[in-house]
Amino acid sequence: MAEERLVSVEDVQKHSSPEDCWIVVDGKVWDMTEFAPDHPGGAGIILRHAGRDATTSYSEIHAPSVIPDNLPPNKLIGRLDASTINEEWVKPPPSKTPQLQLNEKPPLSTLINAYDIEEVASRTLSKKTWAFYSSAATDCVTRDANKSMFDRMWWRPRILRNVRDVSTKTSILGCDVSLPLFVSPAAMARLVHPEGEKALARGCAAKGVAQCVSTNASFPLSEIVSEVPSTQPFFFQLYVNKDRSKSEALLRTVAALGVKAIFLTVDAPVAGKREADERVKADEGLTTPMSGASSTNDAKGGGLGRIMSTYIDATLNWEDLKWLRSCTNLPIVLKGVQTATDAKAAMEAGVAGIVLSNHGGRSLDTSPPAILVLLECQRCCPEIFDRMEVYVDGGIRRGTDILKALCLGATAVGIGRHFLYSLNYGQEGVEHFIELMRDELETSMRMIGITDLSQVHPGLVNTLDVDHLVPTSLEHPYARWRPRQPLAKAEGKVEASVKGLARFWPRAKL
Repeated sequence: MAEERLVSVEDVQKHSSPEDCWIVVDGKVWDMTEFAPDHPGGAGIILRHAGRDATTSYSEIHAPSVIPDNLPPNKLIGRLDASTINEEWVKPPPSKTPQLQLNEKPPLSTLINAYDIEEVASRTLSKKTWAFYSSAATDCVTRDANKSMFDRMWWRPRILRNVRDVSTKTSILGCDVSLPLFVSPAAMARLVHPEGEKALARGCAAKGVAQCVSTNASFPLSEIVSEVPSTQPFFFQLYVNKDRSKSEALLRTVAALGVKAIFLTVDAPVAGKREADERVKADEGLTTPMSGASSTNDAKGGGLGRIMSTYIDATLNWEDLKWLRSCTNLPIVLKGVQTATDAKAAMEAGVAGIVLSNHGGRSLDTSPPAILVLLECQRCCPEIFDRMEVYVDGGIRRGTDILKALCLGATAVGIGRHFLYSLNYGQEGVEHFIELMRDELETSMRMIGITDLSQVHPGLVNTLDVDHLVPTSLEHPYARWRPRQPLAKAEGKVEASVKGLARFWPRAKL
């Protein structure tokens, strides 16, 4: 048997890249370049030791014979020349996750899910910014239930399907997109990053994802859309101003800029009580260019959501859809539908779509989780799914959440907070978050046995754990409505009130 070649430390260190990777195990030098990509534990652990001694890490997991038994003899380069070992060689390789100082952001590549991105945001955003975005109404019951309801739905995977190639492409309101999700509108993204909605737009355009821009955005819409090619789909979220002429002017601008649809917010006639936001004082110099709102502090606190929404018209009602149609020819989507009753009314009003949403739990606490409203619509008014597009916004954290919503009838989903948290890293963070969602969605599709979003269907999801929480009719199953005595002060008042309510609750009869 030929004598093993002696390899110096200096020579080993020259082979420290993915394209040329040598490692040392038990004194032997191996060429791992071709094997690393196929390593069952991933290439990362091998590449971290490229050009170094991997004996300690290797021995923690593998028996000594694993490499000799699995690599051809020609991959053994030789034996490490012990006489060349120096002080630098004996230093350990870089750790997987370096210790971070408080408030220091870790490398973006170390964040592998939405929860990682949220945790970093909670430590590194300003106290006010975190309070504004993470807060929800009063006890935050709805905010938390938005997510927990997804976790109570179980898959019914199909097996032995060819799932090598999958596609997540779909369309939203006629716009081709690479994923069935869009950026939900959120105010003042510049609180997170100086480029705010502009960086969001660039990140979305790079990855083929649609963006809905808020009336309360940090930049004028013209500046946001100019950041990306004209083919990038934008939707515009509208808060109707008490001064309707201002909303009319804004809608003319929106149409001229090529926006594809108007998302009319209907679940926030007034701001919810967001106590975490109220407790932290607002920067009184903050303004938003499209709404004209400005921040201040008062006796109630410093809640940006409350203070900067005072311009919103609380008289907005179903009849105003006629006014809105007179102002724009763009498709109208009602954002914030929370019952099957209103979903059906929206269909009858002829809108292009609805967003089942409770404002991220930020408006009325204990309003229903969005995914349960989707089930309520399937149970009480399934015809709406043939007449308009239905989106779910609230509680989406995983690719499995996206896929469950689609299986249960949603056209697409909206994600708000976590796009803002990803913006903590600028455009690069936005793109990274989108890729995390894409990877999780593709993996989930393969796991349940589908390769295209046209194949989703309710039979793939077991909802029995939450079905008892889904209303079975448009009315209450047993409680009877009775007019309160004060309504009878004037003759005919009860009758008028009941007739008015009967439009929405058929049992409300005299």
